Amino acid sequence: MKNLLARFADGMDRVSVFIGQGCSILFLACIVISAAEVVLRYGFDRPTVWSTELAMTLCATAWVLAVGFVTERNRHISITMLELVVGPRIWRLFRLFQMLIAFGAIAVLTMALWKPAMKVLSRTEYSGTAFNSIQPTIFKVLIVIGCFLYLAQLIANLIRWFQHTEGDLSGGH
Repeated sequence: MKNLLARFADGMDRVSVFIGQGCSILFLACIVISAAEVVLRYGFDRPTVWSTELAMTLCATAWVLAVGFVTERNRHISITMLELVVGPRIWRLFRLFQMLIAFGAIAVLTMALWKPAMKVLSRTEYSGTAFNSIQPTIFKVLIVIGCFLYLAQLIANLIRWFQHTEGDLSGGH
């Protein structure tokens, strides 16, 4: 059983890293789209109706999907000064507490968002802007997917915590 859990944690780590690194291309695309909009708007006086909405969608998508990567790397915001004050043993217990609280909060969020996400799959919602994209539909579904990625990575981190196989946690969180 211990080996199976360790394999799950390793596999989830690989999935999180793959998705997180893959999301970097979305940020690059956002930069290109924003730069093109600046050139079109101020250089040619031909602004687009779609660039801002598309840039927001790309950045939000990358942010939501990369949550597993951030969790795998233990790079969420934390009060690192406490690590120096309480010592490694208590800090390790703080990490467990943080993961359990995060798991509970994200589980509740996932349950709250499940119905709206399923609803938009059967009835597409539009943004109501000049571009009128399906951005609300995309976001409602992506947030649920991001929640599942976050929960799965938290489980992997909890497995590593209980098996004492966590990687190096120094250098900021």
